Amino acid sequence: MKCSIIRTEKICTGHRLHSPFLTDEENRKIYGKCNHSNGHGHNYTIQAVIEGEIIKDTGMVMNLVDLKRAMWKVLSQLDHKNVDKDVEYFKNFPSTAENIAPWIFTELSQELPPGSYHLKKIILDETDKNRVEIYD
Repeated sequence: MKCSIIRTEKICTGHRLHSPFLTDEENRKIYGKCNHSNGHGHNYTIQAVIEGEIIKDTGMVMNLVDLKRAMWKVLSQLDHKNVDKDVEYFKNFPSTAENIAPWIFTELSQELPPGSYHLKKIILDETDKNRVEIYD
């Protein structure tokens, strides 16, 4: 029987929606006020969904302390940072929620300790009205 565990964390991050693949005019037209040269910020909520079997000896899918540690190793790269300037990946790609969520998924997948579980999904709430979900 499969079981999912979910860990929720919150971070504060600044960014500017601006694509290096578009002209300045195209960026202003597509991203509107989110393309402002000074950027803007969000209080993101991130949920990591881990799926696996419940281990008989521990009664856990994975140790939540290990999940918390792995999540903060990844999220500390974003928390209280300007994503576009402080995270190398986003110097080349627009820092949309749709790009941030898979970046978190990839980074977190590499940080999780080995086990009989896997990262199933990242849920990123940019606002209380905007959510992105990335699946394996």
